[in-house]
Amino acid sequence: MTKYKLNPRQKKVLGWFAVWLASFTAVVVLVPGLLVRSTTPSADPAAVRPASTQPEAGDAPLIPVYLSKSKSTDRIPLETYVRGVVAAEMPAEFEPEALKAQALAARTYIIRRMLAGDRTGVPAGEALVTDTIAHQAYISDEELGQRWGADYARVRDKLNRAVEETKDTILTYEGQPIEASFFSTSNGYTENSEDYWNVKIPYLRSVASPWDAKLSPRYKETVRFSGKELQTRLGLSAAIPATTGASRGLKVLERSQGRRILKLSAGGKQFTGREVREKLGLNSSGFQWSYKDGAWEITTFGYGHGVGMSQWGAQGMALEGRKAEEIVKHYYTGVELSKASTLLSAKSF
Repeated sequence: MTKYKLNPRQKKVLGWFAVWLASFTAVVVLVPGLLVRSTTPSADPAAVRPASTQPEAGDAPLIPVYLSKSKSTDRIPLETYVRGVVAAEMPAEFEPEALKAQALAARTYIIRRMLAGDRTGVPAGEALVTDTIAHQAYISDEELGQRWGADYARVRDKLNRAVEETKDTILTYEGQPIEASFFSTSNGYTENSEDYWNVKIPYLRSVASPWDAKLSPRYKETVRFSGKELQTRLGLSAAIPATTGASRGLKVLERSQGRRILKLSAGGKQFTGREVREKLGLNSSGFQWSYKDGAWEITTFGYGHGVGMSQWGAQGMALEGRKAEEIVKHYYTGVELSKASTLLSAKSF
């Protein structure tokens, strides 16, 4: 495992992440998985916003996005949409190459939906995606200004560079856009797709991600449950015995290649690690437990489903000097970089 000693720059990133997370949890209900950046404005953005803010070209396809706050649909140029996703899904203080990797994943996601005509999870109407983590979180340029205040111009320019330097580029496998899933923090490894979603996808394979443990503030978390609460949430007929080795106690039955729990028994009933994670609202399906002072303590490692690109892993690779292409090819096995325009030109919208 790579060893890190945080320098002042890295500590600054963690500071910005703390502000982002605090603001996020104050606005929405936190769902284990992806995070959305939100910070408090420090000045009137109109006073610092320059005239030119758009990174897209004239012929860019328009993405119909359902805006949850206004309950309306806006048609947004592709590269502007990608910038808004990167702004919402990854801390802007991350390294440029990590932001570029996120831009590649975000663009691939929407191009895949466009080509498939996929409108699942979208309210009736013309929209292709929403602006929430049900698809990809997205914030407008106006929201970006409100959230960053006096730092707006600097952040916008940094995001524009990440988008411009990856413009029209997507990730493909055997010539088709991939399912470019990503998540916040790994437990040291990513997960095979079939071990979480029950669908084997050849490019979503378990790979090592040692950077997260030293960098991510969400790498490890401990939560407590009373015996009754654990029983109720898991739908058990009786309390789980705290005695180690008890036949109706908690026991791991199988682990995944990504070192997460695939199957376990609790109270004589079998669950998948994903089921327990969702029933208990845990950060990860990689967890361990103990019984202490009359309550169950469950410690999770990592944050999110674990499939695809780890965002904090991408940051760790970027801090080592790795380029965006190397980052995405590490987390998405066997993929190639292709031009979105080539695929889009073969289909009318």
